[in-house]
Amino acid sequence: MPTQDTTRRLRPQTISQDIDSFYGLQTISTYNTTRADASATNIQQAYQAMLTQQQAETEKLTLYRAAADAARLAEWEFHNAVLAMKEVVRGQYGADSDQAQAVGLKKKSDRKRPIRKKPVTVASSST
Repeated sequence: MPTQDTTRRLRPQTISQDIDSFYGLQTISTYNTTRADASATNIQQAYQAMLTQQQAETEKLTLYRAAADAARLAEWEFHNAVLAMKEVVRGQYGADSDQAQAVGLKKKSDRKRPIRKKPVTVASSST
């Protein structure tokens, strides 16, 4: 039997089939084995442990999503506050001030004016 790669998750279809097999085992009243890992008691414990861990994962994912949403909203609030501060600095000190440059704005005098391009005339040769 090849070694199992336990670092990847099992497909939901595989787990569903395993659960169906477990439920089917519960209908067999004469099932008895000497293998400890295949005993009905061990399978029941493994099933309960799986359900417990899946529940814990779902709860933690919910907490993670809530924390991620809170962080995203805090980032937007900070960003909007910085934008408001830049508007105030521009309004209070002017668009060409050193203070505006200090908060990350480009000075108005540092902007290059657009240069008009002269239209290129194409010389046509007649034959």
